[in-house]
Amino acid sequence: MTIRVLLADDQALLRGTFRLLIDSCADMEVVGEAANGREAVDQARTHRPDIVLMDIRMPGMDGLAATAAICDDLELTGTRILVLTMFETEEYVAKALQVGASGFLGKYVTTDVLLAGIRTVAAGESLLSPGATRALITRFLAAPAPGALLAPPERLNDLTPREREVAALAARGKSNNDIAEELFLSVLTVRSHIQRALTKLGARDRAQLVVIAYQTGLVRPTSPPS
Repeated sequence: MTIRVLLADDQALLRGTFRLLIDSCADMEVVGEAANGREAVDQARTHRPDIVLMDIRMPGMDGLAATAAICDDLELTGTRILVLTMFETEEYVAKALQVGASGFLGKYVTTDVLLAGIRTVAAGESLLSPGATRALITRFLAAPAPGALLAPPERLNDLTPREREVAALAARGKSNNDIAEELFLSVLTVRSHIQRALTKLGARDRAQLVVIAYQTGLVRPTSPPS
């Protein structure tokens, strides 16, 4: 299956470079380009890509607003957002995850890391494993802006005790292998629990599962990183 990618970046040179790189892979193709957030939303609705490689700072509608618009569109539930930016700040990471992004990479990453990231997100996983990102999730997603509402705990009512346990461990940044080892389960069983939790919670991927886990109080924040 070919992964269909939409490029959203205001720098034409970068878009051209990404296109050459992605189109050189047998399992990927670029289906469109956008120079700003509004174009990204329009192109996503036209091409229905599997992945949008999204810059944050763009003229007019920025990448965060475009990500929110795409993730809120019921016609684009199969489209996932991988944010790629030079501005890898804590606030950007947290906001990108809150509005629905499935991954976040700095533009300094190697080509191998970028291509692996696209494949990971396209497979329904998320780029949340590094310790630094786990710390950001703990610090910011659990502390909403003043006046913001957390998701009600009742949202978890449909989860079985085991599904809650697995979801909580996933939200703490543990891989399926880690969870399987800790709970004495097979990796396949862990994947099944994760998938059922995603379906019941209406989460499109593991990144949204993490957000819901913190917002509902399933996982409590630890001390902020120094």
